[in-house]
Amino acid sequence: MATKKTSAQKRHEQSEKRRLHNKEIKSTCKTYARQFVEAVNAKDKALAETKLRTLESTLDSARSKGVLKLNAVARKKSRMARLFNKTFAPTEAANN
Repeated sequence: MATKKTSAQKRHEQSEKRRLHNKEIKSTCKTYARQFVEAVNAKDKALAETKLRTLESTLDSARSKGVLKLNAVARKKSRMARLFNKTFAPTEAANN
């Protein structure tokens, strides 16, 4: 005769599955953030722009799935956009 699972065992398995899923999504976000920062440090504007769009999309996706909180996503997107704008802003000498 088969043994039954307790509800605690089932909850543990479900939470473990969710934890691994969330970990994968967070890891992907961190990877895209690292790639974006590397592109900015290399002064490659085109690559940095595509990496920024990918990162923003991934963060929004993580937010909609409930993996990251709204303010955390907004903070990360803001910081990355500020880094991009600061790095690739036209210089004052070029404007005059």
